[in-house]
Amino acid sequence: MTTRFGLIVRRHRMSTGLSQEGLAGAAGLDRTYISSLERGRRNPTLMTQQRLADALGCTLSSLIHEAEEL
Repeated sequence: MTTRFGLIVRRHRMSTGLSQEGLAGAAGLDRTYISSLERGRRNPTLMTQQRLADALGCTLSSLIHEAEEL
């Protein structure tokens, strides 16, 4: 699930035109964290997942749903 969640975050980030640095800034995270997350090397907490969803302009439930369907 961690790898799938990272792929969904990357898809949303790219579709909104955000760089990893832009998403990191909007979510209050480090760019290297975003890179690791997108490669499936991080297991984000629920709070971090919510911050990412907010920064991407979507709901957390939609991110999780998309990751489950991969």
